[in-house]
Amino acid sequence: MIERPNSKAVDRKRRLALAASDLPLRDAAVRVADFEEAYGAWDLETARAEAERCIQCPAAPCVKACPLGNDIPYALWLLEHGDVAGSAAVFRDTSTMPEICGRVCPQSELCEGACPYTKQGRPPVPIGRLEAFVTDRTPRAEDRPVPPSGHRAAVVGAGPAGLTVAEILARRGHAVTVFDAWPAQGGVLRYGIPTFKMSHRLVSEFEERLRALGVEFVPDTFVGDDLSVDDLFSRGFETVFLGIGAGVYRESSLEGADLPGVHQATPFLVRANVDEALRPEDLAEAATVGRRVAVIGGGDTAMDCVRTALRLGAEEVTCWYRRTESEMPGNPRDRELARQEGAKFRWLAQPVRFRADADGHLAFMDCVEMALGEPDDSGRRRPVPVDGSGLTAEVDTVILSLGYGGDMESVRAIPGLDAGESGLIHIDAETGATSREGVFAGGDAVLGPALVVTAVAQARRAALAMHEQMTADARMEPAASWSTR
Repeated sequence: MIERPNSKAVDRKRRLALAASDLPLRDAAVRVADFEEAYGAWDLETARAEAERCIQCPAAPCVKACPLGNDIPYALWLLEHGDVAGSAAVFRDTSTMPEICGRVCPQSELCEGACPYTKQGRPPVPIGRLEAFVTDRTPRAEDRPVPPSGHRAAVVGAGPAGLTVAEILARRGHAVTVFDAWPAQGGVLRYGIPTFKMSHRLVSEFEERLRALGVEFVPDTFVGDDLSVDDLFSRGFETVFLGIGAGVYRESSLEGADLPGVHQATPFLVRANVDEALRPEDLAEAATVGRRVAVIGGGDTAMDCVRTALRLGAEEVTCWYRRTESEMPGNPRDRELARQEGAKFRWLAQPVRFRADADGHLAFMDCVEMALGEPDDSGRRRPVPVDGSGLTAEVDTVILSLGYGGDMESVRAIPGLDAGESGLIHIDAETGATSREGVFAGGDAVLGPALVVTAVAQARRAALAMHEQMTADARMEPAASWSTR
């Protein structure tokens, strides 16, 4: 593998003068007509040119901003010099799913946000697209089960955290069984993220890799109802990892929220983006929208719904948000893609009632104007209704994206598990250990709705701690031994 560069020998002035290439984004009019990934792939020459823009900062702020600590400068140095496989190996040394993180991480808030180009108001080095590029072009080595350790671990939840724990433990020879309430594996990767952001093929390939390592999957099983954590221990599992996410969506109490034509975000996205064979029976019917669609909310899920509705053929899709754009929590890059695809935005307005037409179907949305008051606990200015204001919008479909919380039902079903009032599980930050002996947790079940990369980072720490507990080895092993290549 090519050696790291001598920092003093890097001509940063020359690199800073290099022009950025356009991102490999498909034309909006073309991509909005299908559910394929919005981004295409660069050719090798362009990818190398983009990697060369990296000035190889000695302080490596991009590495510090990455929850996984990916060695980004070295990976880009290898790509710049044509070593695509070596670059992919660097990303895979610290991440179980770089193909996925390269697509779905909000790089503008993480590694790319820390890039010196960003501070200059220039396009940053497109780290995420380059991470996806090198890992897409470098097939993983064929996986085979390793010699069995004789230890058994259970993973509850087949999302990014659970799958990460399963892979790391399986590579150490432990027998791993993954239980999940959905019919197929992937959790939010399959049942939350639309295919135009990330092909679900990547999730299926991850599952196949784990099966090749000997991991067993038990779908359609809700731990806390069909099965308890005590049952898992009684079946011989020595440790249990809870990666149950925070997918309990907030119900709306507004009048008319139960009308035909009003949908919750998750069921809508599942029915629109997941193959029918992999959807639960109650979501088997494909999603449809009317001519005028309103999406209520401002996060990433709201943008996913907006862009999905456009692809389903809606003529007018508007995102309604009670604050202004500067307070929106979602990824600004996704908002820009939505705008390119034809989405509209209505700021400082909040629905107060949904009304039906003579046939009983949703037809009108009554709203109130909002103004921004003093900051709330989140640091954003609190939206306050404007007295005497009001407006009515004609709508055929409303999609509610009002946020998510922890799975309190599952948490309460586990004796001895310490959790907050919101259902988020309390853990030891270094090990992922919960208050219940032998039970570990990570990802959104701990953090609330967060990022794939933070779920993977927590899961890696928990997997190492679970391995040590099962093998009674208190010695902390070096991070290099975590490699998932």
